[in-house]
Amino acid sequence: MAHDALTHLALSRGTLDRAAHRRADPELISRLLADPATRVVTVTRDARMEVLSHESEQSAAASEATGTVLVQRSPTEADRDLMAFFLGEETPEDGAAGGDPTAHVAVVGDAPDDDDPAAGRWQNLRAAGLDLGARDAGIFTTAQALMFWHAAHPFCPRCGSPTAPALSGWTRRCERDGSEHYPRTDPAVIMAVIDADDRLLLGRSPAWPEGRFSVLAGFVEPGESFEAAVTREVGEEVGIAVTDVTYLGNQPWPFPASGMIGFRARALGTEITVDPVEIAEARWVSREDYVAQLRSGELKTPSGISIAQRIIEHWLGQTVTEAIESGGGSAAAVHW
Repeated sequence: MAHDALTHLALSRGTLDRAAHRRADPELISRLLADPATRVVTVTRDARMEVLSHESEQSAAASEATGTVLVQRSPTEADRDLMAFFLGEETPEDGAAGGDPTAHVAVVGDAPDDDDPAAGRWQNLRAAGLDLGARDAGIFTTAQALMFWHAAHPFCPRCGSPTAPALSGWTRRCERDGSEHYPRTDPAVIMAVIDADDRLLLGRSPAWPEGRFSVLAGFVEPGESFEAAVTREVGEEVGIAVTDVTYLGNQPWPFPASGMIGFRARALGTEITVDPVEIAEARWVSREDYVAQLRSGELKTPSGISIAQRIIEHWLGQTVTEAIESGGGSAAAVHW
């Protein structure tokens, strides 16, 4: 069995030093938003950011030779009235110009109206994430996660009073009882289930369109290990017992507040009994089956920024694009 973990996942590439020790400074955001050297990004309430290609005046170096960069700018007077988060800092060794670390701040604002010529440059993370460089992917992922959390937690869960941002955007504090509340991340497991014939188990959620299949996934319950969650979720969703649960990799998944922890597991049987609430249909596929169904359009892959696609490609032995173009998937397959 192969024991190599997944690397270079699309949303797991952030390079900023989060510099958490600076967050407690109550004047940090105000001071940074008064400094022209601070780099500011805007995340909209519908989770979009402005992006540009290399052909723009944005620095190609900042994108690490990828096709898209986030628009980062100096602070404006209007930024001081917006919710803001200190994302961290970038040292000269990480690629910033000058001798001092460059601070990065996100503000929550509005995107242009649809009739604005710039409207097309505002993209969501699913659209832009795969093309962003490591630093920008981390900035987008972190800013979106914080934006969603603040929007969903305006009141104290203890007494119901309003809460206000604190610690440079990384907590909220109750205005009545002073209690502090921190951003949450909900862990979910996602797993490649492999049978004795090296086939992969795929499932389709009832909420997905016909043909959209992925590996199984589910949230971790309180008091449960990740490995136990894999075993339980597979049993609940398709009625199959598994063993040999092994870690593959992980990625943030801020839609709105998850972290995806990837595993593989060996199936002890192949008879599928779906829970119709969770799974509309499930099927076993060989590598040849998978490629043939991709090429015919019968089967569609998960999003390219998702660890799900990387898990499938790890089993397949090549990328989905390579498999479609070559017409096969077994030559370089990873045998589990």
